[in-house]
Amino acid sequence: MKRRSMLIAVVVGVVAVALIALFVTSDMESDPLATDTNRIVGRTAPAISATDTEGRPFEVEDYRGRWLLVNFFATWCTPCIAEHPELVAFSDAHAKSGDASVVSVAYNDTPEKVVQFFAERGGDWAVIADDRSDFSIEYAVVGLPESYLVDPEGTVVHKFVGGVRKAEIEREMARNR
Repeated sequence: MKRRSMLIAVVVGVVAVALIALFVTSDMESDPLATDTNRIVGRTAPAISATDTEGRPFEVEDYRGRWLLVNFFATWCTPCIAEHPELVAFSDAHAKSGDASVVSVAYNDTPEKVVQFFAERGGDWAVIADDRSDFSIEYAVVGLPESYLVDPEGTVVHKFVGGVRKAEIEREMARNR
């Protein structure tokens, strides 16, 4: 019995050491959610042709000549709520020059909740309901929030995973000019 207990302790110890070694040697910078699953970065932004929550037509193509941040979010998503003031700040900072815009794609949300969300939290850019999830599939969205920066030529130049900050967006814009 004593020998069996010792054998079990050794096996458990070896497994624990192996797991610790695996953890320590793993690439901590690698975030599986940040993986560009359909290799969209470097390609032309997938089309979004829809009517926004205000009844206005929206086409990604209409934003050629300026930067566009395509933001996937949901009103029920806590990190999306936390990032929203940064999107408002980014939009406000670029409103006068008109060099950059935001479009939000509401995932699995009702238009009423989306309108209420923007009325309470600000933001006057186009918001599209992705009730069929087609747009999030085209962009290969893995989780919310997720944003894609499209340059003035219509190419996706960066994928942001999680809540994005105004400074991060502007840094990527400067890097990709």
